[in-house]
Amino acid sequence: MDDLLHESTYDGLRLRQWLAGRARGFSRRDLLKLTAAAGIAAAPAPAASASASAAAAAAGPILKPLPPELFTVLGTNAEMRWPAMAGQDYLVPVDRFFVRNHTRTPVIDAAAWRLHLTGAGLRHGPVALSYAELVDLPSHTVTTPVECAGNGRSFFTTQQGQPVSGTAWQLGAIGVARWRGVRLSTVLRRAGLTRHAVDVLPSGLDDHFVSGGADLGPVRRPLPVRKALHDVLLAYEMNGEPLPPDHGFPVRLIVPHWIGIASIKWVGSIEVADEPLFSPWNTQFYRLFGPGYPADGQPFDRQVIKSAFELDREASLPAGRPVRLRGRSWSAAGRIRHVEVSTDGGGHWRRARPVGGSEGGAWQRWELDWRPAAGRHELLARATDVHGNTQPDVTAPNDLGYLFDAVVRHPVVVA
Repeated sequence: MDDLLHESTYDGLRLRQWLAGRARGFSRRDLLKLTAAAGIAAAPAPAASASASAAAAAAGPILKPLPPELFTVLGTNAEMRWPAMAGQDYLVPVDRFFVRNHTRTPVIDAAAWRLHLTGAGLRHGPVALSYAELVDLPSHTVTTPVECAGNGRSFFTTQQGQPVSGTAWQLGAIGVARWRGVRLSTVLRRAGLTRHAVDVLPSGLDDHFVSGGADLGPVRRPLPVRKALHDVLLAYEMNGEPLPPDHGFPVRLIVPHWIGIASIKWVGSIEVADEPLFSPWNTQFYRLFGPGYPADGQPFDRQVIKSAFELDREASLPAGRPVRLRGRSWSAAGRIRHVEVSTDGGGHWRRARPVGGSEGGAWQRWELDWRPAAGRHELLARATDVHGNTQPDVTAPNDLGYLFDAVVRHPVVVA
């Protein structure tokens, strides 16, 4: 079914099956145990397992440099600062690409790494591929964003006055890169799928994740076989270079148009099942909980439409001189049709000029000229995509702070 290419359709179907007791991998009994220990909407707390490498432990949860002019460090995560994109081209350079870690970046030897494919959905039994064997397969390149489902989460509280749990991202939990690797469909067909294959479950090689005192195992989230055969990539290069450790070396999944958690980093195994699969990352986490949602959560939809200025919040700008405001807008639903900018808190709007193309439809750069008067000003950017989706004034709240799509108010000072 083509509908299973859409995350919300797939997630809704699996939720109904999970509620009916057709679950393997994570049951409602498991969820109730975790709920009793920590509360279903509690922010998960990372914990490293004893298997963490000494090198990673010594270096901390993230290995690459995190200079304050490029990143805001948020525990095991690092958010890209938008002023760091001023003057940059279409792609986000690796040195400023955001990092989302549940525990810590592992140190993996590519020569010893193997991709293990297992499960009842394989015709010939388990298969293992080395890094060299994977790289020898026909390659494919795609330009697409990876975006955390909680990108913009902090604005539920600071802009809408609603308490939420989770990492307090502003808008920097997104990055657009050119990914090169092997189509997952190539690997699955090489391994041999049965006609009964239903789901694939990629698992990472990072430390086990602990929440509420329960060991949830490695980060993993299932995909339907239909999506896996459509456009999913096993990537080993990022912007023309081998994947850096923090971004999934030696191999990660790239799942276009789905939320970032689907693009599992450091993938080491893929189960191909002949029945629906579940994990904490599509039952306890990455569902919409809270007032107005079912007790078991609402199925997760694809990412939403957003805009960001390539400018510090509370930036100081010169009065009476021409200023060129720059930014980027993006939508998982399709290309951006136009962007409107207000420099007076929403009283008046002007169309921004598009800058350059939109490779892969990942996002659109734009600019607007402005001659500001002295005083405090509130900038707003509002995007509309080709399907008519427009950023609203307010996002409907949910306990875990996912899918913030409202226009973000960006204060600046002119003197």
